Amino acid sequence: MNIKSTSQLVSEALDEIKTIDADQAYKMVQDNNCNLIDIRESNELESTGKVEGASHIPRGMLEIYLDPNSPVFQNGQMDQKKEFVLFCAGGVRSALAVKSLKDMGYTKISHIDRGFASIANSKFKII
Repeated sequence: MNIKSTSQLVSEALDEIKTIDADQAYKMVQDNNCNLIDIRESNELESTGKVEGASHIPRGMLEIYLDPNSPVFQNGQMDQKKEFVLFCAGGVRSALAVKSLKDMGYTKISHIDRGFASIANSKFKII
């Protein structure tokens, strides 16, 4: 049996996905060029705060919510023409999530390096 570790999965994902920093993400948000998605769990948002303007989709629901047949798309809550920029607390879950969305066929997708840890020290407003 050849079971991969989380670090192996993340390393492989990082080889295939687009990673941006918090400043790049901030510019994309300011230019209205992305859907900023926080994939942290609700208790994380409650304890550390939310990023103003970010949509919240918990990691466990991401593929379901971002299925093109889901109500999220049917109701126009996400703009499919814009890049999807994901972040978690430190960048591990978001890297794996972007890889999963890439496997679903998403092409305009990226994640923020070091996640909320880098966002909290950037121009983003935490509420």
